Amino acid sequence: MSIFFRPPLDIEITLDNEEARKHVDLPTNNKSNIQESLPLYEDGESLSGVVTLRVKEGKRVDHLGVKIAVVGSIDMVKTHGGSNGSVTGNKISPNASALDSRKKTVDQFLCMSYDLCPAEELQHTQSFTFNFKDVNKRYEAYRGKNVDVSYYVKVTVLRKSTDISKTKRFWVYLYKDLIPQQPPTTVQKAPSKVQSIEEPVEEEASNSNGTDASDVNDNGESSIAAPPPSNSANNNESHPVKLDIGIENCLHIEFEFSKARYTLKDVIVGRIYFLLTRLKIKHMELSLITRESSGLQPSNYLIDSTAIRYGIMDGSPVKGESIPIRLFLGGYDLIPNMSCNYFNVKNYLSLVIIDEAGRRYFKQSEIILYRTR
Repeated sequence: MSIFFRPPLDIEITLDNEEARKHVDLPTNNKSNIQESLPLYEDGESLSGVVTLRVKEGKRVDHLGVKIAVVGSIDMVKTHGGSNGSVTGNKISPNASALDSRKKTVDQFLCMSYDLCPAEELQHTQSFTFNFKDVNKRYEAYRGKNVDVSYYVKVTVLRKSTDISKTKRFWVYLYKDLIPQQPPTTVQKAPSKVQSIEEPVEEEASNSNGTDASDVNDNGESSIAAPPPSNSANNNESHPVKLDIGIENCLHIEFEFSKARYTLKDVIVGRIYFLLTRLKIKHMELSLITRESSGLQPSNYLIDSTAIRYGIMDGSPVKGESIPIRLFLGGYDLIPNMSCNYFNVKNYLSLVIIDEAGRRYFKQSEIILYRTR
């Protein structure tokens, strides 16, 4: 539109104390390495600033009023099946979002607006202050592969012909000083056969109603992913989580970590104890996987990405050997658990074992990450 329509005025939105405020650097949606820096706000914090309308030299602008709004929205990529092969049955490839470069708004959960000025004729530059007090921000801002949670200030100059608008984005963190839920636990069972896959764990995606490589091993057996979180009142934050990992007559490992809830600056402390080691292990690592689930049932799509890959050992261990684990989360850009009607974000600890034949075995257990000050 910029080729055929050049607006007769420029709109500038400036937030109060923007330069002194903490900023969050985010990659842009295009393939360049350019990052955008957005000012950071909290839930309940007021939003104020100045809007400047600059009329271009020699121009007069008649308008029907100027409106300002603060908006929070959930935007999603809409994937479509077709002959291009991006969607096959109930599965979607990790890069399918590239087919729909624009995300569409599916829910506008925040919209506060009022008039900055009535209808008049602009002949010179004018500035207007604005203030939205104690803005309730329901969700933390998020930029994912198929989903965005966006916050922005939008100024619209209403005209009889084409409206002129400008947006300014800002970022939102939600801090949870109190833990509202009980931690997930893993039911202890007899050693179950671990999953064997040939594909990498990261960047895999599937439909939640379909069967994925992470659900079935080479012999068609079920995945050994840990059960979902339990809300039992007997659980507490310090309750340890213990996983038994077993391959019949080949490998038996106990993997234990201290709790299932962590802040984004916490330390995961645990140990790995080898009870049976007949499998020739080449490499072992601990991964933290972030899983984005988007869409409404039954079209619910999953995309996994590896946030942390922590090497534990190279070579085969001996029976009775114990390896301590201390994984510091503060040095990584992690995403806390999020949930709403349209999407959710969950985090999993995954112990990955690679044998000398290149086969990969892993077991996952859900953990909960949350943000504190």
